[in-house]
Amino acid sequence: MPRGGKVMRMSVEQPLWRALAGYRVLAMVYAIGLFATAYEEFERPWLAVAYFAVLAGWTLATLPRVANAARCTKRFLTADLTIALAGILLTPVADAHERVQAGGPTMPSIWTAGSVLAFAIKGGWRWAALASTLVAVANLVERGGPARDTVHNVILVWVASMAIGYVVEVARASERTLARALEIEAATRERERLARDIHDSVLQVLAMVQRRGAVIGGEAAELGRMAGEQEVALRTLVSGGLVPVPRASRDKAGGAVVRAVEDTTEEAGDGPEGDTGDGPVDLRALLAPYAGALVSLAEPGAPVPLAPASAREVAAAVGAALDNVRKHAGPDARAWILVEDEPDEVIVTVRDDGPGIPEGRLAQAEGEGRLGVALSIRGRLRDLGGDAELVSVPGQGTEVELRVPKGRNDEWDVRGKAERR
Repeated sequence: MPRGGKVMRMSVEQPLWRALAGYRVLAMVYAIGLFATAYEEFERPWLAVAYFAVLAGWTLATLPRVANAARCTKRFLTADLTIALAGILLTPVADAHERVQAGGPTMPSIWTAGSVLAFAIKGGWRWAALASTLVAVANLVERGGPARDTVHNVILVWVASMAIGYVVEVARASERTLARALEIEAATRERERLARDIHDSVLQVLAMVQRRGAVIGGEAAELGRMAGEQEVALRTLVSGGLVPVPRASRDKAGGAVVRAVEDTTEEAGDGPEGDTGDGPVDLRALLAPYAGALVSLAEPGAPVPLAPASAREVAAAVGAALDNVRKHAGPDARAWILVEDEPDEVIVTVRDDGPGIPEGRLAQAEGEGRLGVALSIRGRLRDLGGDAELVSVPGQGTEVELRVPKGRNDEWDVRGKAERR
């Protein structure tokens, strides 16, 4: 998605304008051909020739005007309908009286419908009703009264134009709704991405400052208290709310806490996430730093290639799962990472021997703004087109299974590069 959250929109009514342009040309040719076959029956053929010359010139010259709604102005529509009405009213003057009374066609014939349809596409059914009513009046004047065939044709144009106008209005409303939904989805994805970054860096720093300040005491305790207030406010913000931050915290915490946050976020920009290489990345290399005395890593003997952005997101999700192990299972809890390279997907499993997660605890944590699992793990995998499954049994530890389909990696990586630009 381009930066700024803009969503490319496709006009659903554009095909209607193209169809209208083609209809106007074909209807003009039909009207001229109809006149040519009955030329000898006209009492004043020179008047008809002059009118058709104007009609042909106007139709061809104004084709760009019916290319889209922006060019089809009210002034153009008024002039276009005037030419159609003039042709209808001039028919009794140019044609023989017997042909008019017998229900012969008007000089513009079906070209008039194109003018009415332009009103319908431009302004909806109300504009179509106005234009078709004027055409109906002109036809009644041309025949000298309401004849059966005239009424039939008038009602047909009236109903058809109003129906098309109504369909256009519905299509426009649907297009606006779809565009708004796409914008909301794009904004939500960007918000979740930022929330993950904040959770992985800023919130952890604030929590660390709060804990260390309480242990040290003195002025550090006050600093830790203010860091705790900032953490609560920031968690509420990234989870969708907005709470005021105490002024004392904003003023006094602006020193050490802000500097610590900046240092951490700068460090996060280095290392694997700073890599902008275009080639695939071996996922094993990104997971290797997590291995240690308490974390065991089991991996395939061959490389596990993933697109750079996808590999970084999977590694970050594993890091978030291990952070949860350290926080909630205790400093002595052991964890195991298993990497499986399947033909269609990559599966990474993180398991620990902690006490497990009580039922309902994840939903409660998410309600409190603690979105480690929701954003840092599940959110990342969802953006990759995969999923994260968490299984926990009290007293038997927790297992997080991350699945990434290989078919979506290149596509996601290209989208990620577009976002960074």
